[in-house]
Amino acid sequence: MQRWIKKLVSLLLSTVTLCAMAQSYPAPKPGSWTAKDFRFHTGEVMAELKIGYTTVGEPTGEPVIILHGTAGSGAGLLTPAFAGQLFGPGQALDASKYFIILPDAIGTGRSTKPSDGLRAKFPYYNYTDMVAAQHRLVTEGLGVKHVRLVLGNSMGGMQTWMWGVTHPDFMDVLVPMAAMPSPMSGRNWMMRRLIIDSIRNDPEWMGGNYTTQPRSAQFASVFYSTATSGGHQALQMLAPTSDKADQLLDLRLKTPVPGDANDLLYQWASSRDYNPLAGLEKIKATLLAINSADDERNPPELGVMERELKRVPKGRLLLLPASDQTAGHGTTGQAKWWKEPVAELLKNAPQNSR
Repeated sequence: MQRWIKKLVSLLLSTVTLCAMAQSYPAPKPGSWTAKDFRFHTGEVMAELKIGYTTVGEPTGEPVIILHGTAGSGAGLLTPAFAGQLFGPGQALDASKYFIILPDAIGTGRSTKPSDGLRAKFPYYNYTDMVAAQHRLVTEGLGVKHVRLVLGNSMGGMQTWMWGVTHPDFMDVLVPMAAMPSPMSGRNWMMRRLIIDSIRNDPEWMGGNYTTQPRSAQFASVFYSTATSGGHQALQMLAPTSDKADQLLDLRLKTPVPGDANDLLYQWASSRDYNPLAGLEKIKATLLAINSADDERNPPELGVMERELKRVPKGRLLLLPASDQTAGHGTTGQAKWWKEPVAELLKNAPQNSR
């Protein structure tokens, strides 16, 4: 079963890459770089940590970094709805002008992950470790000293906030999307912990030493995505009756969730101590936070953005209105909603100190 899932993941990645190549932007280039003696926030040191990445455009272009969401990968952003709206000629991130870097976070894509062999003995990494690995990749591995933009979605959005706090002189522009600069808490963390506990409490998990994938990983992943993404109006249109809702849910439950249970457990657990709140005044870049009004994980009614953006010297919020065409937390995965404001931002934002 595990071998079949890995083949499916490989096929999906290949399909994504072929679809991206069919777009009008240059062919994506996959790569990997190894960070020597990588120190995790726990103090554990890994002699060699492989960091996967994908680039679009030539290194002579102006560098930008784009960060993916939980359980995703850099190559996973090469979709018509995302890259297809951004990387082509004349678009906001025209790859003939920009050198686009899409890292794979620790534990995802081609980066080192628990399923490579350590399983549940893998160091417990967090977002601090992920950002540190991304920074080493970009500076040591790719030789980049300054970037025009760091843009991230969902988990990548949270890491974008952290980039601004930990490396304030490294970028001109920050665009965190589908994320808030506040501690992981409330329903967002409760739902994540349910995924973690579902896997850990599954007898099939066997302390991480399973031979077939625990079935709980599939169910918990579908439960979480249904509860925290999709948008209220859009989901109601897709499932206007209980029969329609059953059909949609059955389809999702039958569709294999690509990936490994230990990898998923680590990916969701890595968000537990996320909290950039104390350092917001350190951010020097021009910042445009983009959230959607129907984001189930980052509800605007909490008032976090209005309160905390006042502490960011050059920060403002773009709140995308909800409709039956938006997708809740998934809205920002569709660049059509925000590509024009980002293009305008890149046109006018001043350079940060280099």
